[in-house]
Amino acid sequence: MIRKLFNNIFSLFSTDIAMDLGTANTLVYITEKGIVLNEPSVVAVNVDDNTVEAVGIEAKKMFGRTHSRVNTVRPMKDGVIADFDVTNRMIQYFIKKVLSQYRFFKPRMVVGVPTCITQVEKKAVIDASIMAGIREVHLVEEPMAAAIGVGIPVHRPEGNMVIDIGGGTTDVAVISLSAIAYGESVRVAGDEIDESIVRFMRLQHHLNIGVFEGERAKKEIGSAFPQPGTLTTEVRGLNVKTGVPMSIIIGDEEIREALKEPLTTIIAVIMRALEKIPPELSADIHSNGIYLTGGGALIRGLDKMIEEKTTLKVFIPEDPLLSIVKGAGAVLDDFPNMKKVCIN
Repeated sequence: MIRKLFNNIFSLFSTDIAMDLGTANTLVYITEKGIVLNEPSVVAVNVDDNTVEAVGIEAKKMFGRTHSRVNTVRPMKDGVIADFDVTNRMIQYFIKKVLSQYRFFKPRMVVGVPTCITQVEKKAVIDASIMAGIREVHLVEEPMAAAIGVGIPVHRPEGNMVIDIGGGTTDVAVISLSAIAYGESVRVAGDEIDESIVRFMRLQHHLNIGVFEGERAKKEIGSAFPQPGTLTTEVRGLNVKTGVPMSIIIGDEEIREALKEPLTTIIAVIMRALEKIPPELSADIHSNGIYLTGGGALIRGLDKMIEEKTTLKVFIPEDPLLSIVKGAGAVLDDFPNMKKVCIN
């Protein structure tokens, strides 16, 4: 009772935040201000004294280009914390960047997490947030946050399917009555898609490229279906036979070939979810369609591929990358009524 009273008093003076703590990017939403930060989840650490050299955009620019005394780290892997200490520092840096006064009035935070997260991983997210200066942490599953973010009335007794393809995980969920009626998560998403391009370039062209070069090629010409005309891009890397730098021009057909395996895995998860849900929810999804969110939604033609495989209409919101943080922000803004969607 006393703790609840103190929380109510703190909430009057603190600026609460919502965070999409993603494998690829971290986004922060502040009450009454909206989305105030969208930066890569990358940290550069000095190995001599363990100090942080850079975080976010600046650290991503350094990735793969540092000397031996600086190590660039992506502390999130498969949607969860892989390096607790570095994640704690990253969260602390982002909070300080957006909330200069948080040290005096500690904020409450809502964080989006994957459906497949374990109890240990949940505790790691909560502990890292509290160590970074958060007063109270609430977790919401990413497909639930994404559903709220795209405007789905999650409180209704009807089924809606959301597919969120992030950096580390693909979450497939059927949502009804403010809860996930069926959820499945697979750790095949944006990172695995980028790495499949890296593997393809090495096997087919004997060209060793970095994962961010693979990501760039995916964004520029990646597609699930053939596109009008021919898309091409220049890919730079190291020739593994000669050991010298080189570049080649590749087309969208080759990138589609590289994407085939991870996209097939994602389609299989979607089909399994549709097979396992009750007939009543199936009928709702047939009427309401499927919502595709996350960075993976930006792959050209992926919505059409899912429509072809499922025979269901697929909707992509205006900015699918922002769906989770918008939904977490909506939970924060109406927390007394929306806290039932949180999982802890």
